[in-house]
Amino acid sequence: MSVHIAAKKGEIAKTVLQPGDPLRAKYIADNFLTDVKLVSKTRNVFYFTGLYKGKEVSVGASGMGIPSIGIYSYELFTEFDVDTIIRIGTCGAYTTDLKVYDLLNVEHAASESTYAKFAWEIEEDLLSHQGNTFGLINDSAKELALNLKATNIHTSDIFYRKNLALPEIATKYNCTAVEMEAFALFANAQYLGKNAATILTVSDVIPTGDQISADQRETALTPMIELALETAIKM
Repeated sequence: MSVHIAAKKGEIAKTVLQPGDPLRAKYIADNFLTDVKLVSKTRNVFYFTGLYKGKEVSVGASGMGIPSIGIYSYELFTEFDVDTIIRIGTCGAYTTDLKVYDLLNVEHAASESTYAKFAWEIEEDLLSHQGNTFGLINDSAKELALNLKATNIHTSDIFYRKNLALPEIATKYNCTAVEMEAFALFANAQYLGKNAATILTVSDVIPTGDQISADQRETALTPMIELALETAIKM
């Protein structure tokens, strides 16, 4: 048990899938796992452990933003001996080279956030995925015949902003899309020597306004969920 996760030691698997939304975690547990057990519901942030093709996997939410995933991923790594976290989420594309439903495997996350600096004295504003999970995701995508794009993304603390121009850091590092969590996950994993990866589905194309509607999102995210699970059984 940790401050924010009420599971007992041993109730969370070595590999965790981490969507942002607690209800998405429940959807994955209900529809993709067997022998499922709800191991934590503190603050209505659900964590489940079950089996996928015979392999124990956990799924639980990170919440929204760097502070939230910073807390949950740190506690998973340090209090529950988790080895690997695969973030699965949505993102907004900065470029029309990407389309809604595209799948991204995040190579680097760039951010203006001070999280890594003040938490772990990591000065860089561009952090890489950690460990071998990124490569295993690529392997799984080939096996599933999925078109997966490796890319840099911008992890932003800001969802709404006055200036709608492309942020300077996104231009600096050729970031094709924006989300709000990967940088902190990579920072924690780098500091702790753990594995971390992020798979994203493009839900919005910012220049055109194209987007996946709310009622389409569950089915639209199925390829990403299956890709993460197929990778998890390789860990």
